Amino acid sequence: MPRVGTALRELRGAQKSAKGVSLYSRFVNRPAGRYLAAGSYALGLTPNQVTLVSAAFSFAAVAAVALAEPSWGLGTAVWAALAVGFAFDSADGQLARLRGGGSASGEWLDHVVDCAKLTVLHTCVLIAFYRFPDAYGIGGDGTGAGRAGLGGWLLVPLGFQFASVVTFFGGLLTEKLKPKPAPGNPAAAPSALRAVALLPVDYGVFCLVFLLLGDGALFRWAYAGLGAVAALFLAAFLAKWFRELSAVPR
Repeated sequence: MPRVGTALRELRGAQKSAKGVSLYSRFVNRPAGRYLAAGSYALGLTPNQVTLVSAAFSFAAVAAVALAEPSWGLGTAVWAALAVGFAFDSADGQLARLRGGGSASGEWLDHVVDCAKLTVLHTCVLIAFYRFPDAYGIGGDGTGAGRAGLGGWLLVPLGFQFASVVTFFGGLLTEKLKPKPAPGNPAAAPSALRAVALLPVDYGVFCLVFLLLGDGALFRWAYAGLGAVAALFLAAFLAKWFRELSAVPR
């Protein structure tokens, strides 16, 4: 379709800076989002409609985690739906730029959906741990030790949710409060080391953990490990953001 080809050419020259972006988002998610944005443009979709498509894929995936017993097939389907939802999440902003710029309401909708997605995702993992403790290898045999083991593991998604939501909100607020660079100033070159270091907390990389749902215990430990990494990154991010904002003149 000529319209798609034209849109792709325009989008290649209208990409956001790669600074502070992980390798996955830069080389996998953004390019996938570019094709989805071009296709959405050809179909006449609006950025808000693309945001809602992203939400539909993401929420369907996390609902399946809460409702279905873990299996390899479920894990593949959940990962695929989350990955597609994440790509559409990139596509809505690219489509907005292609159409001449976004709107305040569109940006608001995008951020609300992102925050809801993070909150619901970890809530559904908590529900899955509670509903299928045997499948996840969690002590749920009704004894005191079993209940304590289950209760301890139910805290993991809550902690992961806290780290994810505070990181999302803190980063968003820092971006709004930091002074914008002067027009004409060249953007700093993206750091390859930083792009690699950010991989453990990239949402697209996180989605890969659901491929392990065929082995509930393996998924549980991998999920907990990523949660611990998210907590460490949160502490580092908060210190960095506070230091940067402290240098902003009042």
